[in-house]
Amino acid sequence: MSDADADSESNPYLRDPPTEFEPAESLDRDDAERQASLLREAIREHDHRYYVQANPLISDAAYDALFSRLVALEGAFDLDTTNSPTNRVGGEPLEKLETVGHTAPMLSIDQSTEAADLREFDERVRREVGDVAYVCEPKFDGLSVEVVYEDGQFVRAATRGDGQRGDDVSAQVKTIPTVPLSLRGDPPGRLAVRGEIYMPKPAFADLNGRRVEAGEDPFANPRNAAAGTLRNLDPSVVAERPLAVFFYDILDSSVTPETQRAALDRFHDWGLRVADDYVEFADDVDGAIDYRDRMLDVRDDLDYEIDGTVIKVDSRDAREQLGEKSRSVRWAFAYKFPARHEVTTVRDIVVQVGRTGRLTPVALLDPVDVGGVTVSRATLHNPDEIASLGVAIGDRVRVKRAGDVIPQVVEVVEDGGGTYEFPDECPVCGSPVDRDGPLAFCSGGLSCPAQREASIGHFAVKGAMDIDGLGGERVAQLVDAGLVETVSDLYDLTVEELVELEGWGETSAQNLVDAIEETKSPSLDSFLVGLSIPEVGEATARALAREFGTIAEFPLDEDVPEDRFDAFEDRLTTVPDVGETVAHRVRDFFENEDNRAVIRSLLDHGVAPEPVETGGDELAGVTVVVTGTLQVSRSAVKELVEAHGGNVTGSVSGNTDYLVVGENPGQSKRDDADEKGVPTLDEEEFAAFLADHGVAYPPE
Repeated sequence: MSDADADSESNPYLRDPPTEFEPAESLDRDDAERQASLLREAIREHDHRYYVQANPLISDAAYDALFSRLVALEGAFDLDTTNSPTNRVGGEPLEKLETVGHTAPMLSIDQSTEAADLREFDERVRREVGDVAYVCEPKFDGLSVEVVYEDGQFVRAATRGDGQRGDDVSAQVKTIPTVPLSLRGDPPGRLAVRGEIYMPKPAFADLNGRRVEAGEDPFANPRNAAAGTLRNLDPSVVAERPLAVFFYDILDSSVTPETQRAALDRFHDWGLRVADDYVEFADDVDGAIDYRDRMLDVRDDLDYEIDGTVIKVDSRDAREQLGEKSRSVRWAFAYKFPARHEVTTVRDIVVQVGRTGRLTPVALLDPVDVGGVTVSRATLHNPDEIASLGVAIGDRVRVKRAGDVIPQVVEVVEDGGGTYEFPDECPVCGSPVDRDGPLAFCSGGLSCPAQREASIGHFAVKGAMDIDGLGGERVAQLVDAGLVETVSDLYDLTVEELVELEGWGETSAQNLVDAIEETKSPSLDSFLVGLSIPEVGEATARALAREFGTIAEFPLDEDVPEDRFDAFEDRLTTVPDVGETVAHRVRDFFENEDNRAVIRSLLDHGVAPEPVETGGDELAGVTVVVTGTLQVSRSAVKELVEAHGGNVTGSVSGNTDYLVVGENPGQSKRDDADEKGVPTLDEEEFAAFLADHGVAYPPE
């Protein structure tokens, strides 16, 4: 509803509304629908004035009367309540959170607490695209979400998740008053926006007070409270919690403003809440640095948590030229605040064993409040860090939360007279500890119980073998019951064994057995990810899979000569993105006979990793640049072209063969293409070009 509508005399529920009504049952259906429509319009406007503009038109009592009247009408006449304000009260509890794909990737941004790193970012930006202006915004310490609208109506909301897919939290987000269910003005037909859901600090304190009075554990900080609330399966509980949102970016739209400034202006027009008071524009990096320093000064005065500032290139066309990396954009930078510090006493030091066998010392502390969070444990990173700090049991130490999240010990303030020596044996399995520079690792491999349980859980995650229904709690249950010692034991599980365990029925047991069976033909890269090889994530696994082709190319025999491992490590160092350190860690993994035995057992159980599809060389020598929005993501286009031997770059040059132009393209790339004589293809022509080369588009 526009401001003109809001001031119109045609809606009696906007200014000085009636608060007493005749019984709903006395109206006929047409009159009830007309009155409900006017009430919805008015309540949306009152919500916007109250929650977004902080400038209410009517009293709380009058608002409550209008809201109650709308509830009564919808109930009496069974009216459609899609995106009605009455949805704010929440609906029926959900059985679980479904996973949904994002309309566009929700990528992260590079970050640092050092001004020099921000200056480096600025130099790179100006080197690649010339002079730019920046938009400076607070970096909210909340939960990032995607909210999707179609024809101005709320459709869906999802958490960031892995950046490609997230949890569907639509039912929960619909209850948040600052999230409009219907956009104002003239919004685009398709709009996906990114926002940060948070819990205001005063509301957080009040909520924790009520939880303590009720005998419940308080939340550690506002961010944890917001995250825990948003993932609550009962939307009515979410509706009772004081969540709010700020919106700050367009992820996808049928009409995209040319600058970030224009986008934020349009957010106002559409009724999307922006942190107006603290958004500024800077012509250079010095202005961005000054902005961060001023925000640090006012940080504690805000009623919401921030942990830094975000510096964004204003021009959307320049953003397109800068492009993105696999996990982060190249046109924004988070200039973080320094971590908060407090002093406490080290009562003990314990060593944890991680999934890859890495040993991490942890200081057990006298509880201390660090930036609003009670800290009783802090990482000491590795043996060299302990030696460097000179920390021992009984010392008084200074603790900070790195990035305001992970507690760590930064210095010894007072020597307590104690000593500490890092163990030579794994505290879990007793295997010798191997040192790799400053790091320490258990040599037990997958035979170590600590690594074993964690590796089983990792084996099942998305990106690895993706075994639906095998989460951390169930893995622990299977290990405790003696049913699973290594990942290969998963393929021996039976329905009969599972139903004997607490919480399992025939259906859930059969579903898990079936899900495990369905993973017997994984791609080689997914299989490698699932093995918990140190330093090997999804990108490195894909590179290894392309280089080696099949699992048989890896050293797996029971007796492998030393020179075979030498040759294996030499070959690893030739793989793109695999340096000497990663190559050495991968060699160490395969040199461990227990690890090789687990892999052989998996293969004996019928697990047959399939080679990664590389397509071919149909597009060898072809270089394309993409501008605008296509029916598939730009990353999908890049994967498709590169899989068939081609190349996708971020800017037009003399080496570019084609510029592919989608909807709402950037002007500069088209100008560059005209200047350099580079042919342009629309999406239909691009699909035809690919078809001529034997490549199907869009990719499945």
